[in-house]
Amino acid sequence: MEWSPDLVKASITSGKGRSLIVVKSIVIALCLTLASITASVSLAQPGPQTTSSEEPTIQVSPVRIDDMVLFHVRGIKSFSAEDRAEAIEERIYNLAADIAVKIESITAVESEFSTDIIADGRPVMSIFDVDASLEGVPRQVLAKAYITKLRTSIEKYRKDRSTDSLVKSALFALLATVIFIVSLMILVWLLRKLNAVIESRYKARIHALHIQSLEFIRAERILSALKSAVKFIRLFLIFVLLYFYLDVVLSLFPWTRLLAANLFGYALVPLRTMGKGLLKHIPNLIFIVIFVIIMRYVLKAIQMFFTAIESETIKFAGFDKDWAKPTYKAVRLLMIVFAAVVIYPHVPGSDSPAFKGISIFLGVMFSLGSSSAISNIIAGYTMTYRRAFKLGDRIKVDDITGDVTEMRLLVTHLRTIKNEEIIIPNSKILNSEVVNYNTFARERGLILHTTAGIGYEVPWRQVEAMMKMAAERTPGLLREPEPFVLQKALGDFAVTYELNVYVDDPHGMAQIYSELHKNILDAFNEYGVQIMTPAYEGDPDQLKVVPKEQWFAAPAQPPEDKGHQ
Repeated sequence: MEWSPDLVKASITSGKGRSLIVVKSIVIALCLTLASITASVSLAQPGPQTTSSEEPTIQVSPVRIDDMVLFHVRGIKSFSAEDRAEAIEERIYNLAADIAVKIESITAVESEFSTDIIADGRPVMSIFDVDASLEGVPRQVLAKAYITKLRTSIEKYRKDRSTDSLVKSALFALLATVIFIVSLMILVWLLRKLNAVIESRYKARIHALHIQSLEFIRAERILSALKSAVKFIRLFLIFVLLYFYLDVVLSLFPWTRLLAANLFGYALVPLRTMGKGLLKHIPNLIFIVIFVIIMRYVLKAIQMFFTAIESETIKFAGFDKDWAKPTYKAVRLLMIVFAAVVIYPHVPGSDSPAFKGISIFLGVMFSLGSSSAISNIIAGYTMTYRRAFKLGDRIKVDDITGDVTEMRLLVTHLRTIKNEEIIIPNSKILNSEVVNYNTFARERGLILHTTAGIGYEVPWRQVEAMMKMAAERTPGLLREPEPFVLQKALGDFAVTYELNVYVDDPHGMAQIYSELHKNILDAFNEYGVQIMTPAYEGDPDQLKVVPKEQWFAAPAQPPEDKGHQ
């Protein structure tokens, strides 16, 4: 909405509308005059001195047509300068779009308290003495200047939107697009050639930087830095080409000229904002950089210390070398957490509500979703310091048997004898019974055992001798300590004998068991001794043994070396 004379629309054509303009102009002029007199009286009265910064500022707003600023208007508390400028702009656009309105019809009409600018009987705006005081000229002179600008801007508005002008602008935009695409292709081609030249001619000439025998910067790093510089130049030049292309194309059309005029500002304002923020936080950034460099070298020193423990260059009583790597990981995690706590207050924007809100949100998400992960991590470290097993050991967890191939903070990887990979959470391993076959295998030997039920009619000494004979025939068993046989139970139908043998490599357990069972069967068949079954009811007419001449019945093939027979 505009001030009173500007609010009049169709009623201006009638006498009643003309009277309404005069009455409202008088009322507004009286209000503004009264406000000026009151301000002058208040300034004339003695009172406390005020600085210029305490004086009320006059609000003004520009009136624009496309990308051109015609003039500025002022406002009051009840009708802001922005609202008044918007109302005037809407009327000017409506006049410019209406070809029936002649430019020469834009004239000024004098009233007692204002100068009204109208076009073909339609109101455009009203100029008061207080408006003219901004420019320091009478309102009549200011009205003439405004009329000249209005006529020029409306004429330009109509000319820019004519068919000939739009076709010409479209052709120029097409030409600019072709030039932009060709320039972009040439730029990409040139930079590719530059990369090829660096790769072919200068790659062999680039050498690492050394300080005496210490390699300071590797040659690969220098070459990578050169390629990164070429990529940066490419992006920068593409951005420059895109900026000029958009500036040219957008300035060709009246609807986008304002955008073209502010295009550089749109790109510069974020950079200026980031630059000011960077300058403001330079001390904090310097602190962060120095602290990170110090922490990096501290972590390197800690890593060297634990590497020396792992290689047994440094030894501590009661500290196993296998603990060095997981201990280093735990210490490194604690140091990183400590560094994050120290750095956090110095991070730019860390005290903003948005940053704090995101931090709280991430903390809640981490606490809700990481309970099982944390339990697995604690279980992983517990197993490491408990010396339950190490890489390469064959272990049994519940009913899963396999070799430890990888130990992580969360899970442990096992490879079974069927070449299957099984991933077990560390928390499950911690809460289960773990059998480690490697712990005493090399020092004292691992005992493998198997049982057989033999009838009471067979002498136990014969059974033990046959079982020991089968053990002697089995490869992969230790000769010292010697195999031994235990009588586990005197059952209802048979005596349960247990053969115990020693091995030093538990990874061949499955094959050793198979060979041992084969030799037991051969030995018992060779001496005509029947291995009883659990569901024994009576002696059969024929012994349940395999005659020696049928040991290699078809399709079995006798071995070449029959020395074991």
